[in-house]
Order: sequence, then C-alpha cells, then structure tokens
Amino acid sequence: MDKDPFYIKKNSGDLEPFSIKKLKESLRNCGVKSNEIASIVQIITPQLYDGISTGEIHKKVYPLLKKSNRVYASKYNLKRAIFDLGPTGYPFERLVAALLKEKGYETRVSTVVQGKCVTHEIDVLAEKEGNTYAIECKFHADSGTASNVKVPLYIHSRFLDVQEEWNSSPANKTILKQGWLVTNTRFTSDAIDYGNCIGLTLLGWNYPVDNGMKANIDAYCLYPITALTTLSKNEKQELIAKDIILVKELAVRSHKLIELDLSPARLKKVLSEMGQLIRSPL
Repeated sequence: MDKDPFYIKKNSGDLEPFSIKKLKESLRNCGVKSNEIASIVQIITPQLYDGISTGEIHKKVYPLLKKSNRVYASKYNLKRAIFDLGPTGYPFERLVAALLKEKGYETRVSTVVQGKCVTHEIDVLAEKEGNTYAIECKFHADSGTASNVKVPLYIHSRFLDVQEEWNSSPANKTILKQGWLVTNTRFTSDAIDYGNCIGLTLLGWNYPVDNGMKANIDAYCLYPITALTTLSKNEKQELIAKDIILVKELAVRSHKLIELDLSPARLKKVLSEMGQLIRSPL
C-alpha cells in the first residue's frame, strides 16, 4: 500500500492503525479466495483515509462481495444481519437457543420462573446432563453499544434469586448450575473481569477469542435469514413475523417462500444462496 500509516475508527469509537492483514483475514474468514481478496484490496485501498470508520470500509467492501459472490457477502455482513433481527430481542434469543441445541442442550425461550423473592422471565433455559443454565440475552441494535459491568451485576443478582428457589424445590429434577450472559456486541473489560470472578459465562460477538457468537454461527451454519442477499428487507421481516429466524429453518419450511410471491428466477436464486449457506443442496 503506497500510503503513510493511518488510523481507522472502530465501532467503539477507539482509533487503531489500519491493517491490510486484518482486512484480508476478515475476507478470508468469509471464504473469499486469495485472488479475489487481492482484487478487492486493490480497489478499495485508494479510497481509504485517516479516520475512516469500520462502517465506511464495510460499505465499500460489501457491494464488491455481493457482485462477486452473494454467499461471501452474506457472511461478511453477518454482524449487521444480526442487528437487522431487531427491533425486539426475541429473534436473537431464538438464535442463541438454536446454537445451544446444536451443542446438545434442550432449550426453552422466554420462560417465567419463580425466584425466592420475585418471578423472573429468563430469556433461554438450557438443560444438559442434569444441569440447567439460565441464559440472559442482551440484544443491541447499535454496534457501538457495549455491555458494561452493570449488566452482569444485574444478571447475577437475578440468577441467585432464581437459583435458591429452583434448587430447593422438589418439583425441579435438575440443578440450576450457572448463569450466562450473551450479547451480539461486546463486553467492557470490567464486565469481563466481574463475570470471570463470579463464574458467569460470557458470550459476546468476538468473546471468548475464537469462540464468540460469530465463530459459533459460522461453525454451525446458523445464519439468520437477514443475512440473505437475495431477499428484500420487507420479505425478511415477513418471514420473521412467521417465526422463521434462521436460514436452516427456512430450508425446512421453504414453502413459506411461495407465500412471498417470488418469481421463479428469484426463487431459484434464494434457494441457491440458502443451500450454500447451510452447506447442503436444496
């Protein structure tokens, strides 16, 4: 790159030196081939400048990927696709529950349970091998929003109230073992320190390193329908209203695509993209 070093603005507002290596790695993680990565880098680097935001870089890269390969674009746009599941947090809770099912848990979403002092609505209850886990999901619609230490403080106090009542009740056949906090953005360092100190499992977009939400979604192909580039925003919202959150779910209920009144050509494109995202032909 024939430019002096410059800085980019992250979603958190922090500045960090621009790294071509990181850009290439993010593209490679989406499956983009080496020659295509080189082409994209060559096109966009002259357009970059000191202080450019990561969002602006995304806006420059995404159309190039969409033109080259829609599946690359879907994976590159994953974080924004999660934001598009809003405005409510329920679809995100469904996504978290689906991830836990892939890991062998039995799950329930939005369950009201009795605590020692008051009742609580738990976003996801997950059961495995005689233990139950209470998972709270913090969905944020803004990439710059982080879960600070107040969030695990609050979640842990609720968990302790529920745990005492749950484990003393003969009606419950499992042990309420642990609380979890899951978010689609990031945690502050204080939140991480506190969570680690009290034994609260934390799962953020890129936390733990190499095992966060993004890594797990990629590993299990749990892409939300909002990641599809072949459907419009209104079409995606119509499917979400029918409680279809994941591409895998849409594959099972593909007849719902007929209700969108897609042309045969568009239907073929949607099915093709879906098949590639879930790694199985439709």
